[in-house]
Amino acid sequence: MAPGDGQSADNVIAKASGLLDSHLYLVRNISTGLAIAGIVLCARSLRLVTKFTRAKDIPEQFIKKNVKLRGKVVCVNEETIEIDHIPISLPVLRSVQKKWHGQGSLLVRLAGVELTQDGKIWLQNNLQPSEMLWFQLLNREDSMLDCFVFINRGGFINDCLNVVLLKEGLGRTAYIRGIHPVPGHHLAFYKRLLQAEIKAQKARKGLWKQESQMNILTSTVLSNSIIQHVKQFFSLMTNYWKKFRS
Repeated sequence: MAPGDGQSADNVIAKASGLLDSHLYLVRNISTGLAIAGIVLCARSLRLVTKFTRAKDIPEQFIKKNVKLRGKVVCVNEETIEIDHIPISLPVLRSVQKKWHGQGSLLVRLAGVELTQDGKIWLQNNLQPSEMLWFQLLNREDSMLDCFVFINRGGFINDCLNVVLLKEGLGRTAYIRGIHPVPGHHLAFYKRLLQAEIKAQKARKGLWKQESQMNILTSTVLSNSIIQHVKQFFSLMTNYWKKFRS
């Protein structure tokens, strides 16, 4: 190799290196852009960043897998909670995400709980507008979602409202509405609810206290009625015996 050839090769390498250095920011930006685009496409395909404004828009897989979603309370109706769903937020796309979001809220029922009137009042008094919560999807029926609803009471403690209401005797365990495609799919959920109801029965809370008092009253009335009938019977027998002897 001639002396000039080595110098020429060095110049080519130097120029190539300088070109790459000067455009390195462009290469990095392209790589970052491709990575972000990949994340966005993946997230959108999984519906992780989608704001759900109608029950029917939630994928069936979310229902089957009992996915937990986050939201805030809009208002509490007599038997339902109106919730504004808050999807997962990607910091780099927060402003763009807002453009994807539609308007509307979800109607959520407390799955497996038949509320008493006191239970409905308790729910309205204890859930405030804009309060953050989580709702675990169990079933969908028309425009309604049957869910376990969780409220954070500080730290890592989350109260399940379905369980809390049953423990306080403010409702009864009820059949979870909707079609259950997998036999026994909700057995664990029912077990948890029934255990809460049994605790309320043993502690005689809420409606179980009222039923206990009613049972006592009924027993008392029946006892008095039986005693009256017994007295009448002996009175008749006494009169009959007197007439017979005379």
